[in-house]
Amino acid sequence: MSALLETRDLSKFFGGLYATNGVSLAIEAGEVRCLIGPNGAGKSTLFKLIIGTYQPSGGQVFFDGHDITPLESHRRVNQGLSIKFQVPGIFLELGVEQNLRIALQRKVAPARMNDETERLLAFLDLAPSRHLAAGNLSHGQQQWLEIGMAIALQPKLLLLDEPTAGMSPEETFKTGELVKRLNADGMTIVVIEHDMTFVRQIARKVTVLHFGKVFLEGTLDQVVNNDDVARIYLGKE
Repeated sequence: MSALLETRDLSKFFGGLYATNGVSLAIEAGEVRCLIGPNGAGKSTLFKLIIGTYQPSGGQVFFDGHDITPLESHRRVNQGLSIKFQVPGIFLELGVEQNLRIALQRKVAPARMNDETERLLAFLDLAPSRHLAAGNLSHGQQQWLEIGMAIALQPKLLLLDEPTAGMSPEETFKTGELVKRLNADGMTIVVIEHDMTFVRQIARKVTVLHFGKVFLEGTLDQVVNNDDVARIYLGKE
């Protein structure tokens, strides 16, 4: 198995309705993959199946050559998975630096804590706000802080669920550059996103989900030039 992440016929149903229905995909190490599709296509459910928040109704999840389907979320994180959900899960009452240290302490030895904290603050452009309560950050800064907390776990694979939701065009572009820098440093990244400008900025390959199934995979140009995708997902007739 060459893929870093592979799902095989992965399904999840709630009350008889399928949120994902036989999803099979493979993510190669070093890839940036974007998942697109309308609301209800099963994108976030797929992420929760990969990270272990949900157990599948059927199918398997393989990561780094191992079947992780039965593993709890924290054990998947220990193996190198990390996720940033759409709604920031930061500690709003704590300072920016404190948030990062909480995440870093899981992987970083005390002797390296200061250096790693400074590195992340600089990478996220949050050093000037280091003592500010996270709840007082702008929306974009809160999103970047949670990305920082996710990468503090030193993952092999980072899952980002709509990281640019609610951002200005400038913040969106900055987030794209951050993703590209992480990938250039060797991190594999899978992103759920609706903003096609952002997808074009970062993606090498795009997977389209529709009614819980893989509808199409290819380059962004192949996807947006597909008549069915244009009609269904991009609002063109």
